[in-house]
Amino acid sequence: MNATDWSTIVRLVADGVGVREGDRVSVFFTDVAVMDAVAAFVDESWRRGAVVQVVATDERFDSSALRWAPLDVLSAAPPLEAAAMEWSDVHVSFRAMTTPIVDADPARIAALRRGRGLVSTMRWERTRWALVRVPTPQWAAAMALDADDVVREWAASFDADWAEAARRMQALCDHLSGARTAVIEDEWGALEVGVEGRTWIPFAGNANWPDGEIATAPVDDAVSGRIRFPGAFSFGGVIVRDLELELVDGLIVAERATEGLALVSALLDTDEGARRLGEFGIGTNAALTTMTGDLLIDEKILGTAHIAPGRAYPECGGVNASSLHWDIVKDLRGTGGGPRGSLRIDDEWFIRDGVVQPVLSEVAVGSPPLTAPA
Repeated sequence: MNATDWSTIVRLVADGVGVREGDRVSVFFTDVAVMDAVAAFVDESWRRGAVVQVVATDERFDSSALRWAPLDVLSAAPPLEAAAMEWSDVHVSFRAMTTPIVDADPARIAALRRGRGLVSTMRWERTRWALVRVPTPQWAAAMALDADDVVREWAASFDADWAEAARRMQALCDHLSGARTAVIEDEWGALEVGVEGRTWIPFAGNANWPDGEIATAPVDDAVSGRIRFPGAFSFGGVIVRDLELELVDGLIVAERATEGLALVSALLDTDEGARRLGEFGIGTNAALTTMTGDLLIDEKILGTAHIAPGRAYPECGGVNASSLHWDIVKDLRGTGGGPRGSLRIDDEWFIRDGVVQPVLSEVAVGSPPLTAPA
């Protein structure tokens, strides 16, 4: 399958959210770069008997809102997007990876993210949903990546037997049902994440695309230690570099970064639940190997783990409430100049000194794409 095989990709997406006759399906798109994908998905949904409505949530217009809108407007749920969630049985967003930098006050960006987060909460609570992240040459150039390599990996990440992957990942989640503590560690420090009594769930072709992870909701007051995320990623149009977090009894008590700190602090001050973790996840997609700086893709990479301050998955037993849900990815493979790290759950190693262990590799989905011929 190549990067433009939208007919195959949208069938996977439609199968994942279970589009069927009579469903009311809302579709958002963030840039005209994904229009071919949108058109293919709309056609597939109508073919299945659904009723489809498309909303252009083009992110290029955010700059005007950030320049002129009052803070209370920025931090409220966009009315048309909220109305779409109230109407929908199914929601799919096609999100283009465009230029990852927005020139605006970090406090205003955080307010905008809060408003979008309220829509995300409605999406989680009311719909069967999926997000499809689509790479572009502009993103690759901004993050100093080879665009062809990024697209090649992204396309390969869809190419899997997702039903079989779901079975294997579910078996691992069942195995973890009695787990008490997960530990992420490297030479810089260690973070202990309490997971006792929580449910682990697989993401295997049913929500975010690219897909491939297992995740749970940490016990709210049982996360302590410190964790560092070397390198750069983009969130909310701001580059965050070399982020460090310290947690005590589940609460993020200190944050540091060499770039983007103002946004980090503003996001963590979004509301009462934003400084507690809502998710702990482990990537399982072996087709993805390049850290792109896009968190929705990078969290799926086999050899990574991620945490998410903010809103918890209720299906995992999580109770933390927040308009924020911010996945932050830790690469444990030692790539890109960062140190090798390890992940263990209780006494079982999942990643050790940068090497993925059999308990995790045996449930991995996909395989790295072949290098294009010279």
